[in-house]
Amino acid sequence: MELVPRRRLELVSGRSHPELAQEIAAHLGVDLGEANLREFANGEVHCRYDSSIRGTDVFIVQTHCGPVNDTLMEQLIMIDAAKRASAKRITAVCPYYGYSRQDRKATGREPITAKLVADMLQVAGADRVVSVDLHSGQIQGFFNVPFDHLTAMPVLIEELRNNGTDDLVVVAPDAGRVKVAERYSQVLDCDIAVVHKRRPRGTANQVEALHVVGEVEGRTCVLIDDMIDTAGTICAGAELLAERGAADVWAMATHGLFSDPALERLEKAPISKVVVTNTLPIPKDRYIDKLHVLSVAKLIADAIDAVFEDTSVSEIFGGDNLA
Repeated sequence: MELVPRRRLELVSGRSHPELAQEIAAHLGVDLGEANLREFANGEVHCRYDSSIRGTDVFIVQTHCGPVNDTLMEQLIMIDAAKRASAKRITAVCPYYGYSRQDRKATGREPITAKLVADMLQVAGADRVVSVDLHSGQIQGFFNVPFDHLTAMPVLIEELRNNGTDDLVVVAPDAGRVKVAERYSQVLDCDIAVVHKRRPRGTANQVEALHVVGEVEGRTCVLIDDMIDTAGTICAGAELLAERGAADVWAMATHGLFSDPALERLEKAPISKVVVTNTLPIPKDRYIDKLHVLSVAKLIADAIDAVFEDTSVSEIFGGDNLA
């Protein structure tokens, strides 16, 4: 007797960003599975899938937003439940990868929590991980399972092409973003500039922008970063660009964390437009007039479809997702 295997895709979501998961499901043309997440009286999370997922390709969508420890633990529990329910393959979809900034030891006696999160996802039972614009591309090396690194670059490029100007300069807010800024400048065929910044020793979330390398006077400058957290880096760079005579300054990033006092800083900064994607949920009461949020749901849905069909993910981005 010969059996033809029947492949089935199951998409489920944690509770951190259900709106994004619903968008992804709509692009894929599937219904979201139900994980029946709830808490016991002491706060422990319980998960039980509504229907059988035996032999299915399960994609568990959970962005690691605040409180990051709760959302991360919730995803680990969902992965473990899927593994014990005999899922054929489990893919952890983390639009924003938590603890990604602690990817090395900057001083002694520090943890490397990006590696710790990678270990936890694998031990829980993830066979594959999908994420968008890691803080450092080298985090992929922390995994011993396939890792698909997506980028929001096509979405942000389209926004620049539709609403930008001809006299554009892509600006890296620090040395670590130069490679990303170069990629944008090549696609847009525009100039690049770099802000030299310094963090005062022994401080956190404080930045001093010292110099700008590149021609910015009288031009529209777009600061490109992977995330905006407290907005210290972006705002310090914008103020320096304004001092150097920039005609207009935009800020663009994939992940909008907007920890206080980010929105207050952005409102006061010489920035006319702040563009982020919806990898993280942004409550309506946190919107400011200059904030524009773009959707990456189709990019993630296309990547999920490629993983399920065993086709190339990098072809979706023309190879520009390789950090």
